[in-house]
Amino acid sequence: MYVKAKTLVFSGVLLALSVVCMALGSIIETSTLFLLAAASFFVGIVIREFGLKAGAAFYLAAVLLGFILAPNKFYVVTFAAMGFYIWGIEAVFRWLEKHPQAGNRSRVFWIAKYVIFNIMYLPIVFLFRDMLFSGSISDAAMAGVAAGGQIALFIYDRAYDYAQAHVWGKLRGRVMS
Repeated sequence: MYVKAKTLVFSGVLLALSVVCMALGSIIETSTLFLLAAASFFVGIVIREFGLKAGAAFYLAAVLLGFILAPNKFYVVTFAAMGFYIWGIEAVFRWLEKHPQAGNRSRVFWIAKYVIFNIMYLPIVFLFRDMLFSGSISDAAMAGVAAGGQIALFIYDRAYDYAQAHVWGKLRGRVMS
């Protein structure tokens, strides 16, 4: 019983921090992407500490609370995409752990990361073109936006790896004891 209570309390605190980061993204406009990324990193912490099911519950709760409490709903949608990406790559990582016979696992993992990202990113960019960009935009510029997203994914993914390994790695012993 104690372990479930500890899981619930810790996840609740991270959920509150996620929603605060989403709300602060609307207030501190210059740090919106940073705050949304930080909020989505909490999804990964819950997954790594308590598993994919707890991570999915945390993710859904964060999205629902974000829609209820955050002033800018577009930022909640952005958080939802970032959190889904993290849930997806953590699921792939766990699958690869269970299947050591898989070929070059590092390459498979990187390919899976880009597939998950592009399944979300490219349809949004091309289907909601008019909503994202004012006026008409050339096909060359759209190709640049698609390529820019790949670069942004690389940076976001490296930041997530750093946050998990270094930041959470150092705080984990103090918080989870």
